[in-house]
Amino acid sequence: MNVTHENNDALIATLTVKVDETDYNPKVEQSLKNARKQAVIKGFRPGHAPASLINKMYRKSAIVDEVNKLVSEGISNYIFEEKINILGEPLPSEKQESIDWDAQKDFEFLFDIALAPEFETKLSKRDKAPYYTIKVDDKMRDSYIESISGRHGSYQPAEKADDDSLLNATLTELNADESPKEDGHTVEDGLVSIALVADEAEKAKFIGAKVGDVMVLDVTKAFPNETDRAALLSTDKENLTNFEPLFQATVTEVKHYVKAEVNQELFDKIYGEGVVTSLEEFHSKVDEDIKANLKGDSERKFYIDVRDKLITKFGIELPKEFLVRWLVAINEGKFTTEQVEKDYPHFENDLKWQLIRDKIAVEQEFKVEEQELVSIAKSYIANQMMQYGMGQLPEEFIEKYANDLLTKEEERRKLAERIIENKVVEWLKETIKLDEKEVDFEEFKELINEKN
Repeated sequence: MNVTHENNDALIATLTVKVDETDYNPKVEQSLKNARKQAVIKGFRPGHAPASLINKMYRKSAIVDEVNKLVSEGISNYIFEEKINILGEPLPSEKQESIDWDAQKDFEFLFDIALAPEFETKLSKRDKAPYYTIKVDDKMRDSYIESISGRHGSYQPAEKADDDSLLNATLTELNADESPKEDGHTVEDGLVSIALVADEAEKAKFIGAKVGDVMVLDVTKAFPNETDRAALLSTDKENLTNFEPLFQATVTEVKHYVKAEVNQELFDKIYGEGVVTSLEEFHSKVDEDIKANLKGDSERKFYIDVRDKLITKFGIELPKEFLVRWLVAINEGKFTTEQVEKDYPHFENDLKWQLIRDKIAVEQEFKVEEQELVSIAKSYIANQMMQYGMGQLPEEFIEKYANDLLTKEEERRKLAERIIENKVVEWLKETIKLDEKEVDFEEFKELINEKN
């Protein structure tokens, strides 16, 4: 077998793969022998069909399989050995002549390949990209303090219930006619969160309730979720089918959620005892927290801006026609050429950035250490769990799931790319000049919307 290539232009080359009969015939003969051993053909004992019959039935398909394997291996080895940096994957050339698998002994295959473009990544402080920081204003601070007060509030006794109240009630099981059930289930101190009552008619029974009020509650309507209903009735989910749906609820306590006051007690609870001792110091600390929270927005905006700047600066040319063909081919009929061309500009910019990022990473010799992978995997797992309301998981739990994640090759690759990208962005922040600008939040949102 012989593989050669010829450049058509700076971005496209043609691979020529020549396969002679001597290249594939030994493997074809072995394949036919294996087929004969396994063949079950009417009129012959298993494995004893005539070789001539096996040859007639299977030779063509064996040749096709073995030649295709040789071609695939030959192309991969050639690209690796010649150190050809390609985009996408080789595609059968439109100049390929048809193959006569019945008559031909020797074969020639043509493949188009896209060559990764050559470009330089010279950067210095003469290159500039904007870096926006967001001003902390009174409105933003007030909103943040309101949120803090809400998170650190508590339930306090109230005269009557509203939508957000908690009620303590004695619950007594009833018959269908609302009479007390003999030997029925009783809960002395049932806890009802009005906000969690699913049925509006059942919820309305509690609004305005006072201590001593009595009402009939349909627990299956009020709490269709079995976990919530079992908690209300102080039982296991398996026992719920043993109870009637109606319960008498006698209110014993009404509690309303009250936000924490902005005082020394709140300062100590958030920042530690004596760390903050005045409202001015509290505001200063809050501003620092807000800035820290907003830093991620600034970083994401910088990433978008510097990415666009470098794509424009380096002026990388890509072989659009080839890449559109390749995208259509790898998606196997999911998208038409017209659909791919419509979204091509986004794909093109992503590919250009990937080329820039990877070139900088190679030039700066950025590496991914195992501990970095573990660390980013743990952060990923912790964030995922927080979205499900599980923000206080033990370290060993997070570490286990992170290690499990890293056993998946595709996930490991994505996390490694993110580490490299983070290193490239940090390097860019040190290498080019940051045109730092402070804007208010509304201005920042407008900048984001303009980019979108």
